[in-house]
Amino acid sequence: MLLLQSCGSVKNKNNHSSKEKMSAYLMTYFKDDTHGLYFALSKDGYSFTDVNSGKPVIAGDTIAEQKGIRDPYIMRGNDGYFYLAMTDLHIYGKQKGYRETEWERPGDKYDWGNNRDLVLMKSKDLIHWSHSILDIDKAYPEWNVGCVWAPELIYDEVKDRIMIYFTMRKGKGKTQLYYAYMNKDFTALETTPEILFEYPDSTKQVLDADITKLPDGRFCMMYVAQENPGGIKMAFSDKINSGYVYQPEQIDFEKKSCEAPNVFQRLSDNKWVLMYDIFSVNPHNFGFAETTDFKTFTDLGHFDEGVMRRTNFTVQKHGSVIHLTKKEALQLAKHWNTNFSFEK
Repeated sequence: MLLLQSCGSVKNKNNHSSKEKMSAYLMTYFKDDTHGLYFALSKDGYSFTDVNSGKPVIAGDTIAEQKGIRDPYIMRGNDGYFYLAMTDLHIYGKQKGYRETEWERPGDKYDWGNNRDLVLMKSKDLIHWSHSILDIDKAYPEWNVGCVWAPELIYDEVKDRIMIYFTMRKGKGKTQLYYAYMNKDFTALETTPEILFEYPDSTKQVLDADITKLPDGRFCMMYVAQENPGGIKMAFSDKINSGYVYQPEQIDFEKKSCEAPNVFQRLSDNKWVLMYDIFSVNPHNFGFAETTDFKTFTDLGHFDEGVMRRTNFTVQKHGSVIHLTKKEALQLAKHWNTNFSFEK
């Protein structure tokens, strides 16, 4: 397992690794059967290898109040640290003996899932991690929080803070997208959550936002609109936390519903990959699309059905991808005794 320890607050923003050449990719994901955290490495952004042979690197019951995590998102900070944010929820908690009811709270009052917490972690080396629980309901009891899901992170250069954004439902209402700013220790919110984006149709649920800063300085937000089928849409803004302009087109290539968009850039060329979770297919899989301009997208198919490959894992869910240096990738692989090397 990975090691949990205390990490101090950030003091130096000019970390040496940010100046080193990025040479690899790290994917995070979870699985329904374990509700644990998984890591997979790639040298080319096409073929991914799980670092622990398809087993969790951190068990959900060691870090989450509900004994399970979902929706892990990893971010490389501008300060030399890596940051993880995850949903604190075990959807099979009753079957696993963690609780006596289907959900922690009555479903007729709070609906599906009804979790209230997010799991936050921070590391200098991807091996030793700090750990804290962010209880949104406890911080804002007047909101009658129904659920808090799918947190993601992005550094706001203007505010010099990490912005956390997530899906939240109040009571049994519709899910909406919210944002707030983290404190410097990455343990609590420094601001009150606010609406990130207003969907034009208030009868629809929106969830699973993913924000990418584009080369021209704009921000592209991918998100899920639960229509028929539910799928991925885009909105653009000149600001990181407001002003996103709705676009009606659905940009995934799925006949059935999908969720959890995540965008990463290829290191080899000026291409960006949209990865998403096709929860409606069996066996479970990811879908991929590629773009150079965030206007037109090319369908890359699913894992193991096209150019995107898995070497030692299956049925992964809700992924995110960041870049690593060669040194970081090799150190992580060595820690897990994984055969991972670069050509000389």
